[in-house]
Amino acid sequence: MDGLRHDHEQDVWVKSMTAWHIVFWVLLLTTIVLSFLTELSSTRRIAFIAALVAMAVAHYFIGQPASLSRRPVPSHVYRILLIVLITFTVLIYPQSVFLLFIISPQIWLLSEKTSEGIAYSVVLLITVGTAQIGARGFSWEGFRETVPWLTISLVASIMLGLWIERVINQSEQRAELILELEATRDKLAEAHHTAGVMAERERMAREIHDTLAQGMTSIVMLSQAAQVELKRGDTEPANGRLAAIEDTARENLAEARALVAAFTPVALSGANLTEALQRLAERFAAETGVDVQVELDLADDQIAGLPQGQQVVLLRAAQESLANIRKHAGATRVRITLGISADGVRIEIRDDGLGFVPDEPAPGFGLAAMRGRVEESGGTVQVESAPGQGTRVEVLIPTSALEVR
Repeated sequence: MDGLRHDHEQDVWVKSMTAWHIVFWVLLLTTIVLSFLTELSSTRRIAFIAALVAMAVAHYFIGQPASLSRRPVPSHVYRILLIVLITFTVLIYPQSVFLLFIISPQIWLLSEKTSEGIAYSVVLLITVGTAQIGARGFSWEGFRETVPWLTISLVASIMLGLWIERVINQSEQRAELILELEATRDKLAEAHHTAGVMAERERMAREIHDTLAQGMTSIVMLSQAAQVELKRGDTEPANGRLAAIEDTARENLAEARALVAAFTPVALSGANLTEALQRLAERFAAETGVDVQVELDLADDQIAGLPQGQQVVLLRAAQESLANIRKHAGATRVRITLGISADGVRIEIRDDGLGFVPDEPAPGFGLAAMRGRVEESGGTVQVESAPGQGTRVEVLIPTSALEVR
C-alpha cells in the first residue's frame, strides 16, 4: 500500500514538473533569440549566450534529475547555479531580468519546506537586484528604481511559491484519495466474490444434503434390510428392496446430473409439485413401512401458478422433513399438507414420532439447511415438537415473496 502511494505521488510530481520544464525551455530559447535583437557588443553577447547555455546544461543534467529524485544535494547545487547565472546575465543585459519567471518556480518546486523556498527567493532577488543596480553604475537613482520592483517581485515570488506548494499538495492528496478508493473498491469486489463463493457453497451443500445424501441414506437402509431378508431366505422381499435400490440410485444419478447442470430437480421435471409429493410419499412408505398421506388444500391451477423456485423450496422441505423422520422420529404415520391462503403458500409435515425439544441444538445439517433455503425465498420455518408428542414442521412462503419471485 505504501509503495503504491509512493508511486502515485511520484506520478503527480512528474506530471507537475513536466509543465514547468516546458516553460523553462520556451522562455530560455526566447531569451536567446531576443539577445540577437538587442544592441550588445560581441563579447557581451557571447558571454550572455554562454551563461544561458550554461543554465540550459545545468537544467538538463542537474535540475531535471534532481526534480525527479528530489535529492537535496543536487537540488541545492542546481539552485545556487541558477542564482549565479541569472545574476551574471542581468549584470550583462538588465532586460533579461524576466528570466525570474522561470527560475522562481524552479526554486520553489525543488524546496522541501516553505522556509527553504522563502530563503532562496530572498537570496535570488537580492542578488538580481544588486546586479541591476550594478548594471546602472551603483547609483542612488538605480537603487531607488530597483527596490520597489524588487519588493514586489519578492512578494509575488513567495505567493507563487505558496500557490505551487498548495497545488502539489492537493494533487498528492487527490492521488492518495484515488488510491484509497481503488483499494476500497478492490476489497469490496473481493468481499463480494468471497460472499458469492460462500453462498454458492452453502447452496450446493443444501442441494447435496437434500438430494444425494438422502438418496444414499435410503440405499444404505434398503441394502441392510435386503441383507437381513436374504439371510432369512426371503428372496421375494429382498428382490423388492434391490429394485428400490436401483430406482433410488438412478434417481440420485439424475439428481447429480441436474445439480451439475443447475437444472430443475428431477422430481419436478415434467411434473407439478403435487405429483412430486405423491411420488415422494409413496417411495418413503415403500422404503420404511410408514403410513404417509398427502393432503391438498389448493386447486391444480393454483399449484401450476406457483413459481418454479418456490415449488423447489417446498419439495426440498418435504424431503428434509421425511429424512429427519426416517433417521430420528420412529414414526408410524406422517401427514403432508400443502395449502394456500391470503398469507401465502404453506406446507406442513406432521408425524407421530418420538419428538424432541426444539430449543436444543438439532443434530446434523438438515433443519439449518431448510431454514437457510426458505429464508432465501423470503419464507419462514416453524417447528413444533415435544418429547413423545411427535413433530410438526411448517414452511410458509408469504404472498409478497411469491409476487416478487
